[in-house]
Amino acid sequence: MSDRWYSKAVVYCLDIDTFADSDGDGCGDIRGLIGRLDYLSRLGINCLWLNPIHPSPGKDDGYDVSDFYNVDPRFGTLGDFAELLHQAANRGIKVIIDLVVNHTSDQHHWFQSARSSPDSPFRDWFVWSETEPADRKQGMVFPGEQAETWTYDRTAKLWYYHRFYKFQPDLNINNPEVRAEIKKICAFWLQLGVSGFRMDAVPFIIEQTEPGNPASPMDFGFLSELRQHVQWRKGDAVLLAEANVEPEKLVAFFGDEGGSSNRIHMLFDFMMNGRLMLALARQDTEPIIDALRDTPQLPEGGQWATFLRNHDEIDLSRLTAEQRKDVLEQFGPDENMQLYGRGIRRRLAPMLGNDRRRLELAYALQFSLRGTPVLRYGEELGMGEDLSLDGRYAIRTPMQWNNRPNAGFSSAEPKQLVRPVISGGEFGYETLNATLQRHDPKSLLSWFERMIRTLREAPEIGGGSCTHVDVPAPRGILVHRADADTGTMLFVHNLGTEEGEVDLSSLAAEADFPNDVLADQEYPEPGEFDKIRVAGYGYRWIRMRRTA
Repeated sequence: MSDRWYSKAVVYCLDIDTFADSDGDGCGDIRGLIGRLDYLSRLGINCLWLNPIHPSPGKDDGYDVSDFYNVDPRFGTLGDFAELLHQAANRGIKVIIDLVVNHTSDQHHWFQSARSSPDSPFRDWFVWSETEPADRKQGMVFPGEQAETWTYDRTAKLWYYHRFYKFQPDLNINNPEVRAEIKKICAFWLQLGVSGFRMDAVPFIIEQTEPGNPASPMDFGFLSELRQHVQWRKGDAVLLAEANVEPEKLVAFFGDEGGSSNRIHMLFDFMMNGRLMLALARQDTEPIIDALRDTPQLPEGGQWATFLRNHDEIDLSRLTAEQRKDVLEQFGPDENMQLYGRGIRRRLAPMLGNDRRRLELAYALQFSLRGTPVLRYGEELGMGEDLSLDGRYAIRTPMQWNNRPNAGFSSAEPKQLVRPVISGGEFGYETLNATLQRHDPKSLLSWFERMIRTLREAPEIGGGSCTHVDVPAPRGILVHRADADTGTMLFVHNLGTEEGEVDLSSLAAEADFPNDVLADQEYPEPGEFDKIRVAGYGYRWIRMRRTA
């Protein structure tokens, strides 16, 4: 990986505390992760995204940070982290970490000092109001769990703003000292060797909060400042942002009105994610076609990050009420499977009925779309969820390595585990684990390895164009293509249960020794492309031509 390496990456997201425990205390750690880097390398991962690694009271799974310049002692030391970066680099794996600077923990010394005295040097590092803001009960991120966005602090005798939980006071982005501190945090971790940051809640970071104004302006200039700072410190460092906003606002996160790509390098494609879920639920390709058509043109160097499951719930808030109803009926029919009135707190395998055909189809489709694919740990095994756990923790259970006690995650007593492993049934570690799938050439894990190797041979997918091929086709069949100076790839995916056929003879003249490079089964050669057949829940990646 060299220039714009992020366009050629496969990103693997994990929580250190649930991945691998090396010392038997029941919590995953950095040394445990180092011991599993070869597994990730064989899978084909070349970018590791770590969820929050910093010290934290742990009220929001690490997103309530109390020290931005250290590693949570449960995970290890800064020395352990430096060794992780070294060992990952030896395997060609870059590491990015969560940058959670919209807020701090209320236990952070900045906030404790700020609330203690009007003369504190940190008083203006947070957002305060002398009177109760009129929008106090608006803009909650976690409806049902969060009652307000402004809370009265009896010590400070002021109201403080918190877009998230009340134990996460927002930092004041208008303060130049806060901006400088955020840049300093980035510089520290870049100097240590990380390759970039996944920026949490970016629209809220740049929100210039005004008490009583639920539509406060955004300061996009800070994103330009941060991009410049980060790239001067490390030329190929990447900013991957979470910004689930309206489509017409997305381009502003990539660059300014002049068309420059001078802000965020990559954005998670929430719009495509919602449409993918709708398409899979309805077995209808129209939502994906709409998403491809409605996707705004990105500036040069801008990149989408695609995903099916991330570390949070599946967010359906950008769908209409009817569309959301269809997805919930198919994939989250029970109230216990839903979250915040907008999403699904399940993993993909149980959502798709643990149907191997549908799982392959879904991931083949995701990995063939424009952008960089992001994979959540355990998805390559088809892991399930534990709905007895609260909220988002349902999909944050320990990695299932083998059929030894605790799924090989830890040698601790079960009651000491950071969270219980999934046991029993079709998703229990006894029958679903990495070791068993490693020994089975037909397993989902083996399929993922093969699919990612194929992706490496198709640079058009990450770095080229992605367009819908508009030809008459059955409702469930999507045809799209990826073009770049390296050649052309053609993709046919069938979201329906019935075998289908599509006439692509209009593309035949472009073909030069066309052949299937990845498919759910053996198909006849494309020939004149007039009868391209694909099975129910089937898929075909066809190499149309390759440019020398």
